[in-house]
Amino acid sequence: MAYLQSMPKSETIRLREKHVGAACQLFFRSSPLKIVRGVAQFMYDETGERYLDCINNVAHVGHCHPHVVEAGRNQMSLISTNNRYLHDELVILAERLVKTLPEPLSVCFFVNSGSEANDLALRLARIYTKNKDVVTLDHAYHGHLTSMIDVSPYKLNLPGGPEKPEWVHVAPVPDVYRGKYTYPNDSQSEGELAEMYAVEVDKICKEIVKKNGGVCAFIAESLQSCGGQIIPPDGYMKRVYEHVREASGVCIADEVQVGFGRVGTHMWAFETQDVVPDIVTIGKPMGNGHPVAAVITTPEIAKSFADTGVEYFNTYGGNPVSCAIANAVLDVIEEERLLERATRVGSHLLARCNDLKLKHRLIGDVRGRGLFVGVELVTDRETRTPATAEAKHIINRMREEKILISRDGPDSNVLKFKPPMVFTTQDADRLVDTLDRVLAELDGNRAPVTNLKLEVLVTPISKDMTQSDAIVNKNIQSIKSS
Repeated sequence: MAYLQSMPKSETIRLREKHVGAACQLFFRSSPLKIVRGVAQFMYDETGERYLDCINNVAHVGHCHPHVVEAGRNQMSLISTNNRYLHDELVILAERLVKTLPEPLSVCFFVNSGSEANDLALRLARIYTKNKDVVTLDHAYHGHLTSMIDVSPYKLNLPGGPEKPEWVHVAPVPDVYRGKYTYPNDSQSEGELAEMYAVEVDKICKEIVKKNGGVCAFIAESLQSCGGQIIPPDGYMKRVYEHVREASGVCIADEVQVGFGRVGTHMWAFETQDVVPDIVTIGKPMGNGHPVAAVITTPEIAKSFADTGVEYFNTYGGNPVSCAIANAVLDVIEEERLLERATRVGSHLLARCNDLKLKHRLIGDVRGRGLFVGVELVTDRETRTPATAEAKHIINRMREEKILISRDGPDSNVLKFKPPMVFTTQDADRLVDTLDRVLAELDGNRAPVTNLKLEVLVTPISKDMTQSDAIVNKNIQSIKSS
């Protein structure tokens, strides 16, 4: 049964290739999907084929949630205008957001996207501190605006990426598996690793103070997503925030990809590190696919912005339709207890992925919080060599099994699971069972791995590890770039 489409898929592809910039990302580029419908955690192509969506952290409460759709439709039938007129949806949304955040975060600015939110956050920080130098983390991504590309090593590090500005300072990402300091290579506890990574930020801050007088801001995703699903060691953010504030800087928590309860235990991921940022940026899941985002900051920072005398205006930011939709998203999060679901289903998914690690040597590390899980693939657990080709093969094989996942990280070897929050334990089981079969295709006849210590292999890997390479090379010969 064919679903809604106004033209054949071949014509859609032809027009896209003719009129849409080639730099625009397209999943499975060699054989793209034409998605015409979404319901909850599922998406449907033009033939009616159903795919389990394990990628989409934008359709936060599920694709086309009826309550969210109705809220947008109802408000659009009344009025959609800018926020220079009073309307209730905006102030209700602002109050609801503030109630989820710790004091003194209490002043909101509404924008259209996470990129815009981070751009405004940087502007607020510069006006408040009167400093320019920004500290960011390696492999971080904060948006596609020019100002955000400048502080996003995820883009700066690419061969065709722009040159890093002098005012941007890159600290090592606190990746305890393949970062600068790791366990057990450095024989340190988690707290000691947190301190070692925090000292790296302190060194940068001290250099900035010595040269330019003070830091403008430290900006970081509370959990790094595009950089490879990185979970900072406990205590890291607390120490970093201390160092940054000692250098007169403010701390920006980028919650664009990991906020609104994705971690399960808390509404905001920064809360898992027991810190209170000076500025918080939110977006993506806020509108369940509708463009709406926000910046929340302190009265002092907001006042310094107002004191410049330059009024802030955003044509679409905070319009009644966007705010009504965002309020509906909050309704669903509360009424369907999606934080509890993220905790329950996420714990199940993480446990099952760790079980896979006992069976498949290709899995080097499993990490995550709530419905934010990463599985890092390596060809050798001792050297932790990234299994990039294998990860690419697995993504394509999972698509053949009607399950959509993605890969990321600096070496594109980390499988990312960040599904809609309506994901179930049954969905998690289907995902892991299918991944188990796909991994088995790459394993050959190797025996299960059992000698593990704290999820890190401590005994040498046998030479049959190269068998994986041979199988992958055979399987991916027919797979074009996607």
